[in-house]
Amino acid sequence: FAYRDEPVLRNVSLEVGAGRTLALIGKSGSDKSTLVDLLLRFYVPREGRVEIDGADVQRIRRESLLDHIAIVTQQTFLFNRPIADNIRYGRRDATDEEVYAAARAANIHDFIMSLPQGYATGCGEYGAKLSGGQRQRIAIARAVLKDADILILDEAMVGLDSESEALVRQALISLMQNRTTFVITHDLTTIRHADMIVVLRDGRIVQQGRHEDLVAEDGE
Repeated sequence: FAYRDEPVLRNVSLEVGAGRTLALIGKSGSDKSTLVDLLLRFYVPREGRVEIDGADVQRIRRESLLDHIAIVTQQTFLFNRPIADNIRYGRRDATDEEVYAAARAANIHDFIMSLPQGYATGCGEYGAKLSGGQRQRIAIARAVLKDADILILDEAMVGLDSESEALVRQALISLMQNRTTFVITHDLTTIRHADMIVVLRDGRIVQQGRHEDLVAEDGE
């Protein structure tokens, strides 16, 4: 893949089994997010294919493709609407009980219930009334509610304090169960138990393996 004439990803070949976790690590600018953007069809590779169950993603309707993918990023977008509405954005037809169950799974239910208006509490512009950790857990609740087959976590714990980080990490571990998960992170503690860790440098795979294998060998 290249941006105009600038090569970005070269000779990248990966296979991720259903229900497995793939971690993508590397210094900033190693094009970890670009690789995932190809899966989401934000870009088209110049050569080669990105396939899901043998189907080229370019031949899948984008709406259908995105229906099967949930994303939690560093920048959580919340609407200036009640918390319940923001969680229900993951699945518009969800019942109240399903929203509450998703919030419990994301470790945010007790906090919401402590608010004077509970789930009817407004989030403020871009979630300004909430802390970073609270916004992230609402985003995780959305993803739980969506119940997608594929999960993408893109630096989902950056900038959190230690208490929020522990709650978010616990929620993410629960969310990742039985889903094909792509984790982009600089936080190696999050990916110790990943099925495969891929190390990128300048758009190339320079190492791959499980955590214990990479720790034991020389390299990036």
